Amino acid sequence: MATPLTAAAAASSRAATPYVAVLGDSYSSGEAGRWAGSSDISTSYADALGPTAYFDNASHTAERIPGCHRSRSDEAYIGRGIGGVDLACSGATTRTYTDDHGHFKPGLDFYHDASGNVGQARALRRFASSHRVAMVVVSIGGNAFGFGAVVARCVTDFLTSPIWAKDFCSDDASVVAAFDGTHRSAVRAKVTRGLLRVRQAMRDAGYSDRSWTLVVQTYPSPIPRGRGFRYSEGNFTRQAVGGCGFWNADARWANATALPSINGTVQKALQAAHIRGAKVLDVSHAFNGRRLCESSVGLYEERGLTSWTQPRAVDATEWVNQIRTLSAAVGPYSVQESLHPNYWGQLALRSCVRKVYHGGAPRGGTCVIAGPGLRHGEPRMHLR
Repeated sequence: MATPLTAAAAASSRAATPYVAVLGDSYSSGEAGRWAGSSDISTSYADALGPTAYFDNASHTAERIPGCHRSRSDEAYIGRGIGGVDLACSGATTRTYTDDHGHFKPGLDFYHDASGNVGQARALRRFASSHRVAMVVVSIGGNAFGFGAVVARCVTDFLTSPIWAKDFCSDDASVVAAFDGTHRSAVRAKVTRGLLRVRQAMRDAGYSDRSWTLVVQTYPSPIPRGRGFRYSEGNFTRQAVGGCGFWNADARWANATALPSINGTVQKALQAAHIRGAKVLDVSHAFNGRRLCESSVGLYEERGLTSWTQPRAVDATEWVNQIRTLSAAVGPYSVQESLHPNYWGQLALRSCVRKVYHGGAPRGGTCVIAGPGLRHGEPRMHLR
């Protein structure tokens, strides 16, 4: 266990630069933060951060934890005199594990091993012991519902069934089981325990419960409801061109059932944890109008654009990354980037987090698009 701050060290810490620490999974780690929109013609159109986008070690030559995909566009870095640290990891759950590819996935726990690998709660405790952490933002729970597997099932069903005999993922036995009441209760309990470990990490580092704020972030809608797609469901264009292979009925289910179930479970877990002063950052509608394959946006070539640096790009292109299948095999794309907030989405979330921080007096709320264009290099967002 880290040694709690002494009175002198605590006073020094309070006078130091305040930090926002981000914990959790791919929706807070910065996954897909390399790409500002999508193009089927040239990767250069949307490549905002380049091949070093996820290199987060001190020399920016590699990832500290391979596969965590902590990008430089991550929401932790709100600036304006506030420090940021990204401890989240793509694929994370509330408990540490090693995935099928041998990648270490730190969870919201105090795990440690002889190789120096640690869980996110332990990493937070270590960081908070030597820095002044004012706010901790956590996005967690999606992977407990099998988010990646559900998306893969939906795309597979779309590609392997004809329009006259649609096979929907929303009625597949594995998907139904993932969202039934019993499983939701189990996930709620796991998330509650994970959040309590975050609080324990801060207590162990010498913080009183009043001296910092926990913010639990919900998940955004990544695709529109059926009628909102710009590609017909009657052919394979929806996936082959747009990278959004969902039947309309499954897209409606995703927005009307799956997303509210996940977000509702996370919020109930926070309520059960009874963590003093905790806030909720609701981003469920933050990307509406800029979602993957939504009719209001398009690929670069569909909108007559050739670069993410062009003034209209932030409003004309998507804020959610395409679902990649075989195209990821030839790079530079990664399958795990699929259906995650991209560069624009990450910067939008960063703006939301800054508004929640509120000059050091954190508040909760619902974050939505405030208007077109960029303000100080970020999409215009509003917290209500």
